[in-house]
Amino acid sequence: MDFSIRAANVEDCKDIARMIMELAEYEKIAQHVKVTQKDLEQDGFSKNPFFHGIVAEVPEQHKTNDGHTKIGYALYFYSYSSWSGRAVYMEDLYVMPEFRGKGIGKALMSKVAQLGLAAGCGQLNFTVLDWNKSSLDFYLNQGCTDVTNDMGYHYMSCKGEALEHLAQP
Repeated sequence: MDFSIRAANVEDCKDIARMIMELAEYEKIAQHVKVTQKDLEQDGFSKNPFFHGIVAEVPEQHKTNDGHTKIGYALYFYSYSSWSGRAVYMEDLYVMPEFRGKGIGKALMSKVAQLGLAAGCGQLNFTVLDWNKSSLDFYLNQGCTDVTNDMGYHYMSCKGEALEHLAQP
């Protein structure tokens, strides 16, 4: 399969928003998606972006039945580990179902790893749903480890009213 990986630009936000919703539907959590195309444009392509992105694209002759040539993406941002220093966090890795198994997901993840290494990062972090065995197997086959099993960590989140309450002095 002929495809290319490149840095996302503001014009890609419509397709990234579409694929974010596809990923959320696959993960059975579409009702939690609040981010809009406008949010992506502002948060990813302003002077101080909150995230970076890459897209996978196929030539016109391989476009989807709906006419899409952007068929996968990864969003990532830089973070810091108090134990090992610079890190890159991969928020999303997604390939449209009809394009899976063709090396596109591996290429996207590899590009995020390359960008992280180029920025001096010593680790790539991400989460995967516990029921998503095919993705979990894919990541384990790439040499990744499950820190939940290995170190006993749990990924925690505080949002909405709980975040507002926590922010009170």
